[in-house]
Amino acid sequence: MPALLETHGLHAGYGQTKVLHGIDFAVEQGGVTALLGANGAGKTTTLRAICAMIRTTEGGVWLGGERIDRLATEEIVRRGVGHVPDGRGTVLELSVEDNLRLGAYIRRDRAGVAADLERLFGYFPRLKERYRQQAGTLSGGEQQMLAISRALLVKPRLLLLDEPSFGLAPLIVQEIFHILRRINAEEKVSILVVEQNASLALDLADHAYVLETGRIVVSGTAAEVRQNDAVRRSYLGY
Repeated sequence: MPALLETHGLHAGYGQTKVLHGIDFAVEQGGVTALLGANGAGKTTTLRAICAMIRTTEGGVWLGGERIDRLATEEIVRRGVGHVPDGRGTVLELSVEDNLRLGAYIRRDRAGVAADLERLFGYFPRLKERYRQQAGTLSGGEQQMLAISRALLVKPRLLLLDEPSFGLAPLIVQEIFHILRRINAEEKVSILVVEQNASLALDLADHAYVLETGRIVVSGTAAEVRQNDAVRRSYLGY
């Protein structure tokens, strides 16, 4: 399938600190790609570089054949990129309703937003039950569901997920990843997921890349990466 997202020779970092050193990878249209690696490998930095939240010093990012790394973050969102950051980005003082409406801030089709909300409640019925509730009173799993729903209200072509399992109970993680599979299949949303739980990520993904110190060291289909000896020893524990 054709690539929706591509990076070529991507270098990025923070001030004088370089984190990414010329990475090349792609996310297929309608596919799920996992980005694996230890803490400090550059996974979160990669997602931030895609969204132009940090400066790209060399190389570039293309979405649907259009170069986007020179655009403002808001323009990248308008091009169809939804981002669920690490820490979820929930505004704890606001209600579930207001957090969701923040996700739809770039849209003017009120009827379409209402219809999309109802569809999202089909995936996450607990959010409908807690619609008027303050977001800070939600459980961690419910806050992650809220963050994913907020990003989906952008109507993205590409959904970026940064450590969606972090800090959540195993049963909640299974539920969220099951819903992500449904969203990918039913909404045709491409997904790029950063995840330390390599086995979980490889179960969800079609393709995978392993980052070490800002460089891609392993790539292939999820099945191929799972069988890589170095990946098995370092990330899968067998």
